[in-house]
Amino acid sequence: MKIKIIRPASNELIRAVEYYESEQAGLGLRFWNEVDEYIRWIKSNATVPRLRSNLYRRVNLKIFPYHLVYSIREKNIIIWAVANSHKKPEHWKSRIRK
Repeated sequence: MKIKIIRPASNELIRAVEYYESEQAGLGLRFWNEVDEYIRWIKSNATVPRLRSNLYRRVNLKIFPYHLVYSIREKNIIIWAVANSHKKPEHWKSRIRK
């Protein structure tokens, strides 16, 4: 399967990396690496997380308070959000197209 990250999710990722890097040198890279690790995990285990009501799945990061929201569409995994679990964690719901 191919991973596709929609632009708003990509922008969320970049903003989070910039924020963490501004807080402490190297922390943004640690965040980026954790997201990358989970994206690789999703690619190999896409159907493991439960399917939620709006036909999406979610994986929580372990170190940072973020989660990745995705769905499987044909042969693609679409990442809809890199969402902060403490700041409007469901702001992305309108992005998911059925």
